[in-house]
Amino acid sequence: MKSEVEYISIGKIAGTHGLKGDVVLKHALGKRTALKDLKTLFIKDKTGSYLPWFLESAKIKSETETFVKLEGLDSVEAARSIVQKEVWLAAADFDRHAAKNSVISFIGYAINDNGKELGRIEEIIEQPHQVLCRLHMEGKEVLIPLHEETLQKVDAKAKIVYVSLPDGLLDIYLS
Repeated sequence: MKSEVEYISIGKIAGTHGLKGDVVLKHALGKRTALKDLKTLFIKDKTGSYLPWFLESAKIKSETETFVKLEGLDSVEAARSIVQKEVWLAAADFDRHAAKNSVISFIGYAINDNGKELGRIEEIIEQPHQVLCRLHMEGKEVLIPLHEETLQKVDAKAKIVYVSLPDGLLDIYLS
């Protein structure tokens, strides 16, 4: 395992809330959350470095949104600077805050297509009618759809997602 901290994208800052610098975090953690005991969120800067933002407070808004107050953002103008930015958690914090049955918790799982391991899920992309799993195979980026026709089962203990992909899907990416 790498010694550097791994980060997992949980969503993005959807907008500002009120006049004191609060923001709305739209997340895919799979449950209502006030991010209890979380001290730090991360936002990538232009160079790709993960910059820490310290949490002053958080309050549940809905199943997928949390009101967040971050240190150093004390006005609506200051808060606007991070609107639409992607938000990341350190992997250990992610494990504590993501619902165990949420699709985002599949990050790091292996994908197995009819007995053949394809790779590890690096990112989950949620769309209205399906979920896409991003992974790398043979040095190329591959998107695997998860929906009722492709998903066979999930073995949470072994961290494996079993799929049955349509013939030719992988050829689109690998040829």
